[in-house]
Amino acid sequence: MHLMTHVVFMGSPDFAVPALRALASHYEVVGVVTQPDRESGRGRALKSPPIKTLALELGLDVIQPEKLRAPEALDQLRLWNPELIVVAAFGQILKPDVLTLPPYGCINIHASLLPRWRGAAPIQAAILAGDSQTGVTIMKMDQGVDTGALIDQRTLTIEEGDTAGSLSEKLSRVGADLLVETLPRYLSGELKPQVQEEDRVTYAPMLKKEDGLLDFTRPVEELIRRVHAFNPWPGTYFEWGGGMLKVHLAHAEMGNASAGQRLVYQGQPAVGARGGLLILDQVQPAAKKTMSGKAFLSGTRNWSD
Repeated sequence: MHLMTHVVFMGSPDFAVPALRALASHYEVVGVVTQPDRESGRGRALKSPPIKTLALELGLDVIQPEKLRAPEALDQLRLWNPELIVVAAFGQILKPDVLTLPPYGCINIHASLLPRWRGAAPIQAAILAGDSQTGVTIMKMDQGVDTGALIDQRTLTIEEGDTAGSLSEKLSRVGADLLVETLPRYLSGELKPQVQEEDRVTYAPMLKKEDGLLDFTRPVEELIRRVHAFNPWPGTYFEWGGGMLKVHLAHAEMGNASAGQRLVYQGQPAVGARGGLLILDQVQPAAKKTMSGKAFLSGTRNWSD
């Protein structure tokens, strides 16, 4: 335990879980801020963010303000009186009254090598762009979106079969390790935050459900990157048999077929795209479970045109 530092942690999804766990084992976490419970699934039951579940397991104080700028949320933050605030995938913008509250400021774990891929969906953007590597940045937050000074970074290779889900899991562990290695050097003043190079900035905008629609006139490599980048969310799909067929995993093969033409390739469902065939390795028909491409074919009539 580093005796002096009182830390407040802000985060919500699975990505933030390893960071909170690591932080709580090294520092005194005086409070946790996470998103409110949300309705989820068909039964619309309330579901807690993963960070709330972990915070309760660790016996930490938790608040779940709809808006961080609500007076009662700010009052609670001031009561906790943190020397440092650590943020990981929290999902709300921090205003100046929060940014300036702790003497050591607010630091953020961001899932890209800033200034590349500022914004809401950096993991998806890196896969979509065909980047060979990505990583994690620890940065000091300011009022902009991911514009703050860089404290430390660590690089990670993007493997061929990586989805946004698998990459997020790896990056969350890298981020947690980097955080606990970096904090002592940051708090002691040894690590001086460096201003980002503006000429290298790229943006990763919020994703929408309709971004997942596959356009088979596009190059097949691009479609595969899209399938992997959008797994698990928002998912990729195309219209088939009067409904939507979701594609969870796919790969490319050489072959000649017109754009959107459906065929069977070595016992698997395939669709023609520009420059090759998109082989559907794992799919989910409307209102059914996820299944392998082969299982889908065996239960389907009239797949081939």
